[in-house]
Amino acid sequence: MNTLKISEQEWQIIRLKFTRKYNSLREEDLIYEVGQEDDLVQRLAKRIRRDADYVRFTLGKELQEIGSNRL
Repeated sequence: MNTLKISEQEWQIIRLKFTRKYNSLREEDLIYEVGQEDDLVQRLAKRIRRDADYVRFTLGKELQEIGSNRL
């Protein structure tokens, strides 16, 4: 299991990217508190119907490319 650490500022950017990529996400799906990364991963995985590893990979990739406009 990968350990993700997402700051509040990083989450605001990643959140915008996720809402563009997965337009089926609701506001409740995108609630995040620092330190609650596992809850976020599980919630997103369930909502987009992918496994948790895929969501962790995607979030990790977005963290590495935080300044990029890519999805």
